[in-house]
Amino acid sequence: MAVRANPNLLEELKHYGADDVTKCYHCGNCSATCPLSKEPFIFPRKSMRYLQMGLGDKLKGNLEPWLCYYCGECSDECPREAEPGETMMSMRRWLTAKYDITGISKLFYESWVAEAGAIMLVALLTGIGFYWFGMTKGGGDFGIYAGPNAFLPAHTEGNFFGLGWNVHTFDWIMGAVLGGLLVTNCLRMWWFTTGSRKDMKVPLGTYIKHAFLLPWHFITQKRYAECDKKKPWIIHLILMLSYLTLLILIMLFLHHMHAPETHWVHIFGYASTIGLLGTAAYALNGRLNKTETHYKHSHESDLIFLFLLLYVGTTGILQHFAYRFLGNEILANFMYIIHMMGVVPMLVLEVPFSKWAHLAYRPYAMYLAAVQADVIAEREGTKVPALAPQKQMTA
Repeated sequence: MAVRANPNLLEELKHYGADDVTKCYHCGNCSATCPLSKEPFIFPRKSMRYLQMGLGDKLKGNLEPWLCYYCGECSDECPREAEPGETMMSMRRWLTAKYDITGISKLFYESWVAEAGAIMLVALLTGIGFYWFGMTKGGGDFGIYAGPNAFLPAHTEGNFFGLGWNVHTFDWIMGAVLGGLLVTNCLRMWWFTTGSRKDMKVPLGTYIKHAFLLPWHFITQKRYAECDKKKPWIIHLILMLSYLTLLILIMLFLHHMHAPETHWVHIFGYASTIGLLGTAAYALNGRLNKTETHYKHSHESDLIFLFLLLYVGTTGILQHFAYRFLGNEILANFMYIIHMMGVVPMLVLEVPFSKWAHLAYRPYAMYLAAVQADVIAEREGTKVPALAPQKQMTA
């Protein structure tokens, strides 16, 4: 089948942050410099070429943008200042929009006004919804924060998986919807990159063989540690683990977080909140002051993401402070609603459609890359291990 070029692809990618692609003349310096550029995936040179030639289908089926962690070394060494690191970042945003079956991600990335407006709308509906829930399904008394008659009960007896109708019910419903969206998008990602390729017939055993890579890369972000610049990996790892810890506490141990005797929950909560706020503030300062190469350019979605993180972390601390230290249950309930007005938009909008989606797509790409590398090695009769380091690089 003929390869069809899209002459508007470069212009389209500008909405996602790709501004300097035309400066690239393919010297290969970026691929030679990158410590993560490994056989059989040598990047970012090939991806840059796809973009310049308008090969949208090739780019959509490409895993290489996800194998880049944007340490910035390629941009530092580029003799033409073509910003290959930022271009790879823009490709990840574009690919996120392509995987999304709803079209919401494309809308958000191409219009920060739409993303900000959607966040404010969902925040307003969340505030109204939680107040209505407290008055009808909850205790109905804004002055009771915890316990059987709490305005927003965290745990009650009932028939909904043994929990009854409480804020935890909402957590699980929301988690199921988000999980369904991410699974659907990941299936589309698999189809674009692997499933639809006639040259990529993957035995079931190969998928099973590399399955451990999914949790391994998800939890450790280990490949990022291979970059010569270690600080970005550490910041990224702390941010990701802090967020996941808070998410697990909220989804599985919410009623324990309201109990003063469960000290271990609060210790994890404090540590993860400090990690979340510290890394988000560090990244925001870096983007505002352009302190490092990977902070030199900022898409509007990056800033919205960081402001949401800071909002959620700060209001969460204020809610806890109002209840535990001030003993003001009215203020605690008020701050809880204010807090959820940030949490819900972040989960509902950012996780499946924006920045947080990378948490799913990147480890999944690492897994699919290992699977593809095995198929390529078997087909070509080579003994190159999956994602083995490139020993020689030619321009």
